[in-house]
Amino acid sequence: MRGASDGKSVADAPVSAVLLERGGYRARLAQTAQDLLQAQQLRGRCFRTEVRDQDPYDAACLNVLIESQASGDLVGCFRLMVLESGQAIAESYSAQFYDLSRLSKFPERMMELGRFCIDPGVQDADILRLAWAAVTDMVDQQSVALLFGCSSFAGTTPETYTEAFALLQRRHLAPDRWRPGHAARETRCFDALLHDRAEGQKPDLKLAQAQLPPLLRSYLTMGGWVSDHVVIDADLNTCHVFTGLEVKAIPATRKRLLRSAAQQS
Repeated sequence: MRGASDGKSVADAPVSAVLLERGGYRARLAQTAQDLLQAQQLRGRCFRTEVRDQDPYDAACLNVLIESQASGDLVGCFRLMVLESGQAIAESYSAQFYDLSRLSKFPERMMELGRFCIDPGVQDADILRLAWAAVTDMVDQQSVALLFGCSSFAGTTPETYTEAFALLQRRHLAPDRWRPGHAARETRCFDALLHDRAEGQKPDLKLAQAQLPPLLRSYLTMGGWVSDHVVIDADLNTCHVFTGLEVKAIPATRKRLLRSAAQQS
């Protein structure tokens, strides 16, 4: 797969169309304009913008569709961009919203996972499992050392997710050497969002877990970390945090489970 830094789309790479199959679902690459249109329409529904979600980054990414094997219906999607090192991170979607100058010093290959959506009308944990199995396979194939992206919370009112942000601040902030800075026009620091909490007040873990998006929960269980602030994205009707995961930090047991899922699919 070619990285975005060489001036060619990763979609030019010779990757098999069907990535994985399991649990009644199939993960495959978008190969036609109609495939991409369906993904963009699903993204629009998930972000509740009521319009097709499209941007120039689609052309620089591998767009992955998750479909029901029985009906062929699209139930989920995401896109991947591979960067040869942190020197190319300014080309990523996330760089629009975060100052990633510290991460520009990351020496190894990186992959941005973005626009992760699951049809809100379909409730099946196997969709998320298949998605992570497909991502795991791509990470191993491409020798990716760091996975990153924007983890979105629905709506543009971060106060709705106070307990989640309290948990992120307490346990999951990015290490100083990689911590993203502010670049977006509208941001809220966790400190500001939590200013009226009593000193030393612990987050309500049950409520915090319920408020976390499923994708972010998955990142955190693998050792992922986040920015110290949230970005308000009115265009997508979301607020999001930068999320990073160094592959070497994933617990060995979790790595075995992920790779087993990818091999069994």
